[in-house]
Amino acid sequence: MVSVMNEPPTEVRPLEERTRQRPGRSAARLREAIAGYLFLAPSVIGVSLFMVVPVGIVLWLTMHKWDMISDPEYVGLTQISEVLGDPEFLSSLRVTLLLVSLVVPIQIGLGLALANMLTKGVRGTNVLRTLIVIPWISSPLALGVVWSWIFAPTGGLLSAIAGTRLEILVSETWALPAVAFVVIWNNVGYTSLFFIAGLLSIPAELIEAAWVDGASPSQIFWRIKVPLLRPTFFFVSVTTIIAAFNIFDQVFALTHGGPSGSTSVLAYAIYEQAFVNWDMGKAAVMAVVMMVILMIITVAQNLYFRRRTTYELL
Repeated sequence: MVSVMNEPPTEVRPLEERTRQRPGRSAARLREAIAGYLFLAPSVIGVSLFMVVPVGIVLWLTMHKWDMISDPEYVGLTQISEVLGDPEFLSSLRVTLLLVSLVVPIQIGLGLALANMLTKGVRGTNVLRTLIVIPWISSPLALGVVWSWIFAPTGGLLSAIAGTRLEILVSETWALPAVAFVVIWNNVGYTSLFFIAGLLSIPAELIEAAWVDGASPSQIFWRIKVPLLRPTFFFVSVTTIIAAFNIFDQVFALTHGGPSGSTSVLAYAIYEQAFVNWDMGKAAVMAVVMMVILMIITVAQNLYFRRRTTYELL
């Protein structure tokens, strides 16, 4: 108590001195705020110009008829009802959902299997990683042209190997599976890269402890690796579904939506409405419908994985 009483009193600066320092602090904070906004400006301008403004234009076009030559004509909501009742649009939506159901599960499953194999330290792993990534970094349209030659019924590689005429891309039954195969082959490297990163982030101590306890490789995979990969599953499933809904290059190069519209997906139907039929309004309605569908699917995936994503073992 005595030592506290003997301590020298804390120096109190005069009010005028403290008041004189406040403008300096305010100026420094203002400079920091300006610098922060300047650093954010490129991103904000880019998002506004290439995302917000285009979305606004598309929403405006849904209520206008425009052929990119004459003046836009306001038609209100009638154009939306016309598109939603159009059999060709409904057919393209059905084809898109069918293609997504083919591509997404196979691509995710194959990507996980490749990633699991490539993280075991097998000889030649680096070469295999490079081989599976090359199609993903290549141009989808260029690869589509190559595959159109492979699938060609006359002079095609598969027909030459089989020794007979294989009409794959002109068959209403096999054209869509062929497109799905090319899409999976093109993008499975992208999926496997994320699964490789997820598998490598799993602590090695967990795997070693499971081996010591006598767990089999299948038990380690399904009860340790897969539960810890749920955040990766969420990201990969969202991006894969979005990419599958936006498939265009492979369809354009392989089938042009044929035969008889059996491969006319939404993205290709939007292209035809906008740049073949020159009906930007209907193309905008189709684009908005696809955006709404993707938003609903993404929200549903978020709700599903939010309660199931955990870093605890089952």
